[in-house]
Amino acid sequence: MRHTHHKLVVMSFLTTVVIAVASGKAKAFHQGGAGECEGCHTMHNSSEGMPVTPNSPAGSVGTYLLKGSDASSVCLGCHQKSGDPGPTSFHVSTADTDMPAGSPPRQLTPGGDFGWLNKTYTWIPTLGASPLTSPGDKHGHNLVAQDYGYFPDSYKTTSPGGFYPAANMGCTSCHDPHGRYRRFADGSIAKDGKPIKESGSLAGGQEPDTQQSVGVYRLLGGVGYKPGSLGGGFAFIYNPPAAVAPDTYNRSESLTQTRVAYGSGMSDWCRNCHANIHKDSGPTQFKHPADSNAGQLRRSNISAYYDKYVKDGDLTGIESNAYLSLVPFELGIANYATLKSIVTTTPTLGPSTTSDSPAVMCLSCHRAHASGWDDSMRWNNKTTKIVHNGKYSQESDPFQPFGQGRNTLEAQKAYYDIPATFFAGEQNPLCYKCHSSGTK
Repeated sequence: MRHTHHKLVVMSFLTTVVIAVASGKAKAFHQGGAGECEGCHTMHNSSEGMPVTPNSPAGSVGTYLLKGSDASSVCLGCHQKSGDPGPTSFHVSTADTDMPAGSPPRQLTPGGDFGWLNKTYTWIPTLGASPLTSPGDKHGHNLVAQDYGYFPDSYKTTSPGGFYPAANMGCTSCHDPHGRYRRFADGSIAKDGKPIKESGSLAGGQEPDTQQSVGVYRLLGGVGYKPGSLGGGFAFIYNPPAAVAPDTYNRSESLTQTRVAYGSGMSDWCRNCHANIHKDSGPTQFKHPADSNAGQLRRSNISAYYDKYVKDGDLTGIESNAYLSLVPFELGIANYATLKSIVTTTPTLGPSTTSDSPAVMCLSCHRAHASGWDDSMRWNNKTTKIVHNGKYSQESDPFQPFGQGRNTLEAQKAYYDIPATFFAGEQNPLCYKCHSSGTK
């Protein structure tokens, strides 16, 4: 009788799982909050007599009982997979073995592929000139994931415009691995309160209600956050941004572009580590204004130019079809119904010329993880032409002032497979998407 009862329980459980998967309700590991503890931690660092942590003897444990040499190595245990043809869902890194010389990283998430950190390019710009180099370390955030061949930045010891230590840079520098931060029905964010029912990042997800909350965008840390391994005064002072990604976000853009609806607060959140990168109102002027107070960017003439600009020499664009994923913008809103509608219904919509809200933010120019260009740029800003003679790369030429050491495949992948023919045959850098000639 007891045996029959166990069978019924098991069958009931399996039926529940099948129904959940069939109805599209199967959830990812984090589910907008913490995953199961044993997904990242091990009590004894052994499973069936074999070590769990790479290069560690069975029975030993790592810091915080992690299943890796460091926190980011634990993250890449799921977010990188050797042999993955890519782009694949939540993978954010390509293994070295999958990108030999001449082959680009394979993942195309809006944040970029950390694999670009392991790609260094050298070229000769003109006859008689010394070779120039684009080192991998300059291609993005240099996370420390020793088990996967990622190490601290060789050039910077702290975050540009701030003082976050490069030696501690990793996935958990930005993302809260326990997913404590949550968004409530009134739009407020806290790290405790109503239980999290699912991720709040995707257009197809549910919204919070009176009983339950949803996770914040991409499990980002909020006010008061810092990794447990980092001492000192590094706690965040800004909450995660209002933003929504499409349900399918890791994909080639050869035919259509991937639209993330950035609502508000992105640049302020970046200020948690890069406070002085922004242009402030005091006597010391920093760089391109991109924070929530950058009112001078929210001018109708810039929005109008963004909408009209298709490519060099072509100003026939219209607002309904103006969006360019290589130059995204912030809408200046935190209305999630509107953000989701843009992602699912009007993904090519450009900035409104009748509103003061659309603005430039950090991710208008940079990718959050890494890219094929210096400074984690979405396009190559170290050249006078991103397309020359109809091509991204001049790999067969002895001199490469434009393609800068990348072959055609690598350059096109750095542009997320958007074909070079999308642009002018002699295409200037994409600053011109916002700025007409002579406009500052």
